[in-house]
Amino acid sequence: MMKALVIGASGGIGRAMVDEMRARGGDVTALSRRGDGLDVSDAQSVDRVLGGLEGPFQTVFVATGILAPEGATPEKQLGAIDADTMARVFAVNTIGTANILRHLPRLLPRKGRSVTAILTARVGSITDNRIGGWHSYRASKAAANMLIRGAAIELARTHKDAIVTAMHPGTVATPFTADYAATHKTTPADATAAMLCDVMEGATRTGVFVDYSGTEIPW
Repeated sequence: MMKALVIGASGGIGRAMVDEMRARGGDVTALSRRGDGLDVSDAQSVDRVLGGLEGPFQTVFVATGILAPEGATPEKQLGAIDADTMARVFAVNTIGTANILRHLPRLLPRKGRSVTAILTARVGSITDNRIGGWHSYRASKAAANMLIRGAAIELARTHKDAIVTAMHPGTVATPFTADYAATHKTTPADATAAMLCDVMEGATRTGVFVDYSGTEIPW
């Protein structure tokens, strides 16, 4: 793992990734809103926190995002869409991703392999969407996927060995998924972290969307 950066380290997956990377010998910098005041939806906050880092980082893992703002739930019908709620979901999941990605060129090594993985979600796959619903969350993750794809293309021009990937972690047993655990099989966060680290260590292609087993997901 060498020198690693985990953003969203106070969440269930982020915290497990910090522990797993350190167990594998990584020198891990862990950042979170709770611990560092990092609000990914606020460009000035991201610039302040990430601007103070000294790289390069061979591994970057981003585990930020919301299903819905506090007090709201993902929409099941088009009529449930609320513009303010959707804007907040996009502010965190999409603009938050963009705010982080704009720092990657400075944080990654110009020469030598690096791997950046940003958690999105399988429901952000337009091709894979067969049941509809969850409109704000799906759309925000689909937009984040496009940003990740674009970042991979751009970085390939200046950071020849950089791998940038969107990653679906599965349904992990964390507070994030607690309301849906009864209807979806969940995986403990530590087991998920081990699988995600394995995928990152074995990654060979940039600009792809993969799941926790390394299987490619259609955009």
